[in-house]
Amino acid sequence: MMKRMMSKAIRQLVILLFFLNGIVQNSIAAQDISPKREFRAVWIATVGNIDWPSKPGLSAQQQQQEFINRLDFLQRCGFNAVIVQVRPAADAFYESAFEPWSRYLTGKQGQPPFPRYDPLEFMIREAHQRNMELHAWFNPYRALVNSAVNPNPPDHATRKHPDWIIRYGTKSYFDPGNPDARNYILNVLIDVVRRYDIDALHIDDYFYPYPEKGKAFPDDASFKKYNNNLSRADWRRNNVNTFISQLNRMIKAEKPWVRFGVSPFGIWRNKSQSAEGSATRGTSCYDDLYSDVRLWLQNKWVDYVAPQLYWEHYHRVAPFDVLLPWWVDNAFGRNLYIGLGVYRMVNGSGPWSGTTEILRQIKASRDAHTGGVVMYSMASFDKIGPALADSLQHHYFKHIAIPPASPWLGNGALPPAPVLTLKSERRKNILNWSNNAYHNNGLQYVVYRFSGNEIIDLENGANILTLTREEEFSDTEAASLKNVRYVVTSLDRIGMESKPSNIASPK
Repeated sequence: MMKRMMSKAIRQLVILLFFLNGIVQNSIAAQDISPKREFRAVWIATVGNIDWPSKPGLSAQQQQQEFINRLDFLQRCGFNAVIVQVRPAADAFYESAFEPWSRYLTGKQGQPPFPRYDPLEFMIREAHQRNMELHAWFNPYRALVNSAVNPNPPDHATRKHPDWIIRYGTKSYFDPGNPDARNYILNVLIDVVRRYDIDALHIDDYFYPYPEKGKAFPDDASFKKYNNNLSRADWRRNNVNTFISQLNRMIKAEKPWVRFGVSPFGIWRNKSQSAEGSATRGTSCYDDLYSDVRLWLQNKWVDYVAPQLYWEHYHRVAPFDVLLPWWVDNAFGRNLYIGLGVYRMVNGSGPWSGTTEILRQIKASRDAHTGGVVMYSMASFDKIGPALADSLQHHYFKHIAIPPASPWLGNGALPPAPVLTLKSERRKNILNWSNNAYHNNGLQYVVYRFSGNEIIDLENGANILTLTREEEFSDTEAASLKNVRYVVTSLDRIGMESKPSNIASPK
């Protein structure tokens, strides 16, 4: 009797395990069906050598190899963009006539890398070779990380124009209320847009600094001079609004295809402060940082927004499940990418002790039809083990995805469709195409492959074989497939996709 009972229990356990395995496999299969259009990015912070380089003063070759290793890892995981901090504190990770080489790069402010090279130019080239976008990330207002130490040369703005600088807490900032300081920052940023082939200009959440308890931001002098009869809060918001609108106009005047993105703090306003706010109870962009991000979206001053939603589902102050739909409802037609806090998994506890929460947030972002996700930050992947990277590579980001388009930046015209030819040679198919009207003009190409009885479906991302900037591709896997057919499309700088090429197949 006992044996029969045990045998029955074992059979039931086997059935249960089989059932649970089916649920898991179905869940995994569901993640394999990823969107054709999705922004998948990581923030790479340089301030304090958080993410790259690993320490200041490395040789140029060591710096480059570290960055290449970062990109190769991200490419394997399925990411298609990096957001790299190139101006952490009024310094530069590029050749600049305005500001000195960053000490986070070389160990000494103003000292170029050795052997000399241009890191931003190098990073753009390496990212584009992997068909990844590079968004240049600037901290516009931070002037000194430590107010007690100014490592800058005598001709630096922090020394030549002390009236532009406000010390608050342990840091120093450019005064957002000083028009001369604002114009200086705008010129620094536009200089990069003008000289480098970046895909987007990105700024973070540091506008007016996060408030410190019992300490008012000491901007009395500029408020007295420039307030225009506004309250101090409205004046501060107007200062940031002016900066954002001016920067957007200047970017578009220089290079209309360069996108402008902002990654604000995750709460615009709490519902207790505004009926249009979210059901949250925390620090807010509008009231504490004087950044009216919702207005920027309404006025079309930004091309995308990546709010930092670094809280878990059901958080007591700022629940992810409350903030996600709020941002979806308030994107006003601009691209929305959700900022995810991978760093919370480092020595994480509770909901952050494994991959469950972050993967749930990716799925929730997809289900809400956002444009994608951005993860903070790169170095976190070094510290949390391989589980998240494995899930991204093999399931969530298994298929190639194209970043969402920004059609408002163009004139409505699509790039011309390529003309495709195919030649079979030594168990591989060699594809060639031409697009003379756009030759060497920043085009990318999407190569689709179909086999067997598959229909020609360009909306299914699983059919994308590769994304490339070249005008040829060799398919070495085709020999094992039957009834192989190919289609190629063109992608322009704002992500608009051409009509399909002719269908090509081996003869």
